[in-house]
Amino acid sequence: MNDNTDVLVVGAGYLGQIVAKLSASAAAGTSAKVYATTRHQNRFAELAGNGFHPIRFDWTDQATFPNLPWRQLSAAPRVLVAVSYDRNSPLDRYQSQVGGLRSLLRVLPTDARLCYISTTGVYHQTDGRWVDETSPTHPTRLGGRVHLQAESLLHALRPAAPWAVLRLAGIYGPGRVPRAADVIAGRPIASPESGFLNLIHVQDAARAVLAAWEKMATASGGPVVSMQSRLYAVSDDAPVMRADFYREIARRCGAPAPRFVAPPPHASDRMRSDSNKRVWNRKLRRELLPALDFPDYRCGLADVLRPPVE
Repeated sequence: MNDNTDVLVVGAGYLGQIVAKLSASAAAGTSAKVYATTRHQNRFAELAGNGFHPIRFDWTDQATFPNLPWRQLSAAPRVLVAVSYDRNSPLDRYQSQVGGLRSLLRVLPTDARLCYISTTGVYHQTDGRWVDETSPTHPTRLGGRVHLQAESLLHALRPAAPWAVLRLAGIYGPGRVPRAADVIAGRPIASPESGFLNLIHVQDAARAVLAAWEKMATASGGPVVSMQSRLYAVSDDAPVMRADFYREIARRCGAPAPRFVAPPPHASDRMRSDSNKRVWNRKLRRELLPALDFPDYRCGLADVLRPPVE
């Protein structure tokens, strides 16, 4: 990227920190700054040590809104919204995620290039079919419904502003591999063996954010675009059967082949397992990332599960 504009990462969590690091690296030698928000003051030293400007911000707390650096940001700043739900919050998901986004949009500069992190959980399909940006969305899980409402809010409140929605598949990478600890320890997996997993390595997810910003920069000043044209399903090239994914973890770590047991009724694991579809990333590959660094789970796990594994 050759983009001398400031970056504001709203939600410097697992993905947000990688986006901030890539942005800081790309901004080396320029005047661009990278700001990263956190709900917790005790993370300031960590964020500052990585070269970011830390900001305490909680979009459910109006008292923290003056901390946002609007006066310091360059024109057409790049903004990432990657805010996870705080399970300790007294607010429900809708009040936090949709209400918080609405509050942020009220103060966000109109020229800000906004990238919102959504989820492939907005897709309700359970029969293994392929889905993409044109597929119907009738999510049954609360998280998917809330993200879909947030997407609609963007379209309603910023129809002519530059923004994009990245619907991320299951994100994994260093320090985050689903069920790896259970597989390595030989504990049974409370999940059906069948059904597709859709995954994206955190590095490729972060690269997709930067590419979306860049695309918005080249498209600025053009006609108002439809909501669907702003959507991207972000997944790797090869949806994988759940059992094959866990077997690959076991193989790479020298662990016994995984055992599967039925999850208890109404468990969240069962709900996740009921989601069985294949995410088609053709638009992502065509418009944002012609090539992925980790196009399938095998090369992704080879990058993450390097011995020794603790």
